[in-house]
Amino acid sequence: MDSPTLTGLLNQVAGKFPSRRAISVSGKFDLSHSRLNELVERAASRLVAAGISPGDVIALTFPNTVEFVITFLAAIRARATAAPLNQAYTTEEFEFYLSDSESKLLITSQEGNKPAEAAASKLKIPHATASLSKADHELSLSLSQSESEANSVAELVNDPSDVALFLHTSGTTSRPKGVPLTQYNLASSVKNIKSVYKLTESDSTVIVLPLFHVHGLIAGLLSSLGSGAAVALPAAGRFSASTFWSDMIQFNATWYTAVPTIHQILLDRHLSNPDPKHPKLRFIRSCSASLAPSILSRLEEAFGAPVLEAYAMTEASHLMLSNPLPEAGPHKPGSVGKPVGQEMAILDEKGEVQKAEVQGEVCIRGPNVTKGYKNNPEANKAAFQFGWFHTGDLGFLDSDGYLHLVGRIKELINRGGEKISPIEVDAVLLSHSDIAQAVAFGVPDEKYGEEINCAIIPREGSNIDEAEVLRFCKKNLATFKVPKKVFIADSLPKTASGKILRRLVAEHFYSQA
Repeated sequence: MDSPTLTGLLNQVAGKFPSRRAISVSGKFDLSHSRLNELVERAASRLVAAGISPGDVIALTFPNTVEFVITFLAAIRARATAAPLNQAYTTEEFEFYLSDSESKLLITSQEGNKPAEAAASKLKIPHATASLSKADHELSLSLSQSESEANSVAELVNDPSDVALFLHTSGTTSRPKGVPLTQYNLASSVKNIKSVYKLTESDSTVIVLPLFHVHGLIAGLLSSLGSGAAVALPAAGRFSASTFWSDMIQFNATWYTAVPTIHQILLDRHLSNPDPKHPKLRFIRSCSASLAPSILSRLEEAFGAPVLEAYAMTEASHLMLSNPLPEAGPHKPGSVGKPVGQEMAILDEKGEVQKAEVQGEVCIRGPNVTKGYKNNPEANKAAFQFGWFHTGDLGFLDSDGYLHLVGRIKELINRGGEKISPIEVDAVLLSHSDIAQAVAFGVPDEKYGEEINCAIIPREGSNIDEAEVLRFCKKNLATFKVPKKVFIADSLPKTASGKILRRLVAEHFYSQA
C-alpha cells in the first residue's frame, strides 16, 4: 500500500531498492536510495536539535545540487515546510519571499548567497550552510544544536496534512501568491506522474530545470525518487546544452522533462551541430508552456521518441493532465491530454459544465490540489467556486476527451470584440522554418481597444524580416489575427523556469515602440 505522505513513499523505496542508484552528481559521486535516506534522516535530526519545530518554514536557495535535495527532504522529514527560492533574486525580492513565507531559517550552499543573506540578516533570520563532499561523508550543516541530536526525528511521525512545500505562483497578472502544498498533495502528485509515465526503478533522467519550481522538483526529481528511479544533476548545477546528451548517455537516461524553450535550444543545437549519438528514450515530456505542433514533430524526428505534452500548475502540485504513452493511447499535437488522477471540467461563468468542443474555464479538483493560497481570502474566493479550483485558463475538450488550451483568460487579445488566442498565433509563427522562438501579445490600440503584435527570434543564419513574417501570417491566419507589428529580437524576457510571460514581453516591446 502506497504511503499517504511523500516521506513515507521515499522510505518505502529505500527499503525496496536500497542499493539502486538514486542520485548522481555528474563528475563526482552517486548516492543509493538507502544512503540518501540515511543522509536525510541525519540532517533532519540536526534541524530538530537546532530548534526547528513542526510547521516552521525553512527557506532554501541553492543551484541544482545534492545538498539542496538532502536539505529539502530533511526539512520535510522534520515536519517543517521547505520554501525553495531562486538564487538569482535581488535582496528586495528575497526580503519579500522570506517575510511572506515567515521563514525561520535560511540555508544556502557553502559559497553562500549575498543578496539572500542580506535580506535574512535584515529580517533577523538565522543563516546556515550545507555541503557534502563525498558519498560516505555526513552532510555538513552549520547549525548550533542541543546535545540530544542522536535520534531527534525518531519520534516524529509525518502527517499527510503537514505543509511540506511553500512556493509562490509566477504571478502572470499580479503579485505572486503563496501556495502551501501538503505531504498528501505531493504524494498524490508523485503517484499520478508515476502512473501516467509508468516510471519504475529501471528509469533514469537528467534534471534540466531549476528545483525551486514544481516542474523540475516534482516531475523530475520527486517522481523519480518515489519510483525507485535515478536522477543525475549536471556538474554545473544547472542546465547546459553542451553537456546534456553526454550526461544522458552516461547515466542511461530513459526520458527527460523540460519547457519548450529548452526543447528548442536542444533542437537548434541538433540542427546546426548534430550530436553523434542519443540514448534510446521511452519518451520526452514537455510542460509549463504550450508546445507548438511544428516543434513537437521536429523533436520526435530529431530524437526518435514520442513527445508527450502535459499541463500543470503550482496549485495542483504540478501535474493536471498529460498525453499518454503510445501504448496507452494516441498523443495529440496541440493538446495537453487527459486528466491524471483528478477530475476536470470545462465550466462557464455560472459554473455549468460545457459539452465537447465548447470553450470555457478549465477547472479541477483532486487530492493533489492545494487547499488555498496563504493569507489571501480574495484570491481564494475567486479561485475556489462551485466546488472546483479555477485555473484561469480557457480551453475545450475534443470528442476524445483531450483538452485543448486557448490561453490564459486574461491574456486573450480582444481586438474590437474579436477574441484572439495568442497560442494559435504562436503556433503559426513557429511553423516557419526561419523562426526559432516567437510570442504573440496584445497592446493597447485607440481604434480596436487592443491590437496584436509579436516578437520573434530568427533561426541562426536566417535573414527573415518583418515583411516575410507578415506575408507568412497572412497566408496562414484570418486577417484579424495577423500581427500589426513584428519585433525581431535576440532574446525574449523569461521567468527563471524558462516560461515566457506574455505580460512581460508585451511591456518590454511596447515600451520600446
